[in-house]
Amino acid sequence: MTEKRSAGLLLFRPAPEDTGRGAADRAEVLLGHMGGPFWARRDAGAWTLPKGEYEPPEEPWEAARREFAEELGLPAPDGEPVPLGEVRQSGGKVVTAWAVRGDLDPRAVTPGTFTMEWPRGSGRTAAFPELDRVAWFPLAGARERIVKAQTAFLDRLAEHVAAR
Repeated sequence: MTEKRSAGLLLFRPAPEDTGRGAADRAEVLLGHMGGPFWARRDAGAWTLPKGEYEPPEEPWEAARREFAEELGLPAPDGEPVPLGEVRQSGGKVVTAWAVRGDLDPRAVTPGTFTMEWPRGSGRTAAFPELDRVAWFPLAGARERIVKAQTAFLDRLAEHVAAR
């Protein structure tokens, strides 16, 4: 069995200058709350960067751009990609990510959908948004919400922002 792989983009922008934040929190990131009934009442650990699965021969960078567009209904930004490396999530999936500086209005997002049997065992399928809401968070706020393994991406982005 081949390991599942995902690729994604972590959109970031400068944080407002007058917040008094430390050097490591000079950016805000765009996260999406995972859609579907399993995540509906959760906040901590229920947010993610826009990402999705891919299989070779598709390149991870191209998959990240494709998944951004599919999940948000908006084109991926054209900024300079900052490699954030890989993490292995608790379920075993390997996620590769890049940060890209950009801005977008979360109200402009038109999320993609997926279908699943719901309620389980009912034989009925229902459609749910991939991401049911999207919001900007300072790095500290994002850390409280993002899938645990993905906090490494926030740390790597904070290092990049602090070095600039």
